[in-house]
Amino acid sequence: MKSKITHILCATDLSKHSAYTLCHAASLAAATGAKLHMVHAVLPMSDDVKITLQMFMQTTDSAETAMKARHDHARAVMAERQKSFWAHVDEEDRDIQQQVESIELVDGYPAEVILRRAAELACDLIVVGAHEHGFSQTFLGTVAKRVLRRSTIPTLVVPYRDDESNS
Repeated sequence: MKSKITHILCATDLSKHSAYTLCHAASLAAATGAKLHMVHAVLPMSDDVKITLQMFMQTTDSAETAMKARHDHARAVMAERQKSFWAHVDEEDRDIQQQVESIELVDGYPAEVILRRAAELACDLIVVGAHEHGFSQTFLGTVAKRVLRRSTIPTLVVPYRDDESNS
């Protein structure tokens, strides 16, 4: 019996490589008719950073503004990466964009965010990019390894691709 893929979670780290990962996720969504969910985890600030903010920010509002600016920046980068990706997709393939169900920034540690959102969204597949160092020193990267170890659904790891050497 064939299992049906209806929801795909594509995790992005907002790097340039993330477009290559999204390309594979979008292609799978097109082939299966699945909804595509994209997520980026915003790492929590360390206690040291929070204390530093409190020490140097004169008011609570200033610290909150700085923390909000951090999210705004991540949101802007994500929007820019999305716009750039879809602008480079062939005209006949742009319909895939209609299968994008959600684009989220979620506070937390990446592997935990990916696994939690995949479960909450009832995803059948996770697509995540390998670490930039590729398959030598760290093999996949910490986040991909953690997701692979703990995932209860199929997970596709897209290898890092250096566009300059693969042209």
